[in-house]
Amino acid sequence: MSDHHAMQVNDAPIPSPFTGPDIAVRDEWLDYNGHVTDSAYAVMCTAANEAFLEYLGVSADYLTRTGCTTYTVEAHLRYLAEVAGGATITSETLLVDVDAKRLRIHTTLFDGATQVLTGEYLYLHMDQNAGKVSPFPQDRAEVLATVKAAHAALDQPAHIGRGVGAPRA
Repeated sequence: MSDHHAMQVNDAPIPSPFTGPDIAVRDEWLDYNGHVTDSAYAVMCTAANEAFLEYLGVSADYLTRTGCTTYTVEAHLRYLAEVAGGATITSETLLVDVDAKRLRIHTTLFDGATQVLTGEYLYLHMDQNAGKVSPFPQDRAEVLATVKAAHAALDQPAHIGRGVGAPRA
C-alpha cells in the first residue's frame, strides 16, 4: 500500500480522490434541448463539494458547533459534455491547496466514464460570530494538511489554476 493510502482521517483511510454520493439528474434541471442547464451543473458540483466539506468536518455541523463556516469566494467551471435526463452523476474531489484561512478544491463530475464538468473552488474560513475571515482551528488544520498530503501524491489536472481562456489561431 502506498503512503498516501495509509494516511487516515477519523480512523479511516483517506479516499484518494474523494468520491461523493451519486446525483440523479432531475427533470427540472433539463433545458428545452433535453440537456442539463448550466446552472444545474453548478448545483450538482456544489452537492459534490458539500459532501467533501462534510468529510473534512467543515460543513453544517461545524457551523452549528463552532459558529465558523466556509464561504465560496471563487469558482471556475469547465463544461465538457452534455448530460441528458435520467443520468446518474458521480464525482471525484481533490484538495488542491490549503493555508491557514483558505481551502482550494477541484471536483470532476462524471456521467459513466465521461467527464462532464470540472470545478475549481476557493473557500475562505469564516468566523460568523466575529464577522471576519479567521484561521482554521488546529484540529481542522491537521485534517486539511493530512488530506492535502494524500491528494498531492495523485495526478493533478493540468488545467488547475488556469482560469478562463480561448485558444486563438
